[in-house]
Amino acid sequence: MVDDLDMLRASIEAAIAEAADLRALDAVRVSALGKSGEVTGLLKTLGALPPEERRARGAQVNALKLEVERALDSRRTTLEAFALDAKLAAERMDVTLPPRPHPPTGPESGSIHPISRTMEELIALFGAMGFRVAEGPDIEGDWHNFSALNIPDHHPARQDHDTFYLTPPEPGGRRPVLRTHTSPVQIRTMLEEEPPIRVIVPGRTWRADHDATHSPMFHQVEGLVIGRDIHMGHLKGTLVDFLRAFFGIADLPVRFRSSYFPFTEPSMEVDIGWSRRTGELGQGGDWLEILGSGMVHPKVLANAGIDPKVWQGFAFGMGIERITMLKHGIPDLRPFYEADLRWLRHYATSPLSPFTLHDAA
Repeated sequence: MVDDLDMLRASIEAAIAEAADLRALDAVRVSALGKSGEVTGLLKTLGALPPEERRARGAQVNALKLEVERALDSRRTTLEAFALDAKLAAERMDVTLPPRPHPPTGPESGSIHPISRTMEELIALFGAMGFRVAEGPDIEGDWHNFSALNIPDHHPARQDHDTFYLTPPEPGGRRPVLRTHTSPVQIRTMLEEEPPIRVIVPGRTWRADHDATHSPMFHQVEGLVIGRDIHMGHLKGTLVDFLRAFFGIADLPVRFRSSYFPFTEPSMEVDIGWSRRTGELGQGGDWLEILGSGMVHPKVLANAGIDPKVWQGFAFGMGIERITMLKHGIPDLRPFYEADLRWLRHYATSPLSPFTLHDAA
């Protein structure tokens, strides 16, 4: 009787080994262990045997059942792994390929707003010069926004018709403001960090003005460099390199013109060459003001806890919307914030084409 169990074991194990997939393996399981299976049939015959034979025969049949179950489980694990590998091979996807375009009637891909794109360019270009990004709050106190920057009480920027003041007032009667420029972050950076410092500060600002070239909320980027031997040549070299790279004109004319800002001394407006008749940059004999700059005023350094006898620096600032309009030939500031999809589709860029320094080469 043992011989018949050995033959059955061999037959079932051979069928298990030959099962090519999970469906075939399940068929073997049913034929061996199902209600009408061969091993199940042997268990049903035990009741007709004498007690002594039943005990020995039952142990042999149960041992066979356990061996069959182990063989089935082992083969099932192997076949499941094969099935998974086959599925992965059939469904393999190259994630480096660009996405398929949506059908005309389906949803459209998102895109990068021109202002966000310009910020990417600014961060990349100034980052290559060793600048890092600094950030600060949109709501500022009077001291950070005005006093620390050497802006006197009678300056027009402090007037209610130019600035968005908030309530309640700060201790001392001064009211907090929606920052009128990103310069307060320069003060915060100098207070929090030891020189040398080299940062740019892109962000939102607010002023009470609204027309084709002004918006109550707009974006600025400012730069600050503090070091022991910083001079005007560093300022000029930085800005000339940036402007030529940003506008993609290797010989873009750049002019520095004396001006006045409370927080820099000496101060300079920066102009670039353009054609008033055609609006083309780098052409014609006209000049277009593009940004303000200068050497950091000694009082500003002292207000931030930096000894102006040891450290010097320069700062600059420009409107992000303004340089975006000039670069892309956008005549009106207002569409930046009107959410016109036609305008956005025309001027926006793909999120899969981030700005790189090669674009400025």
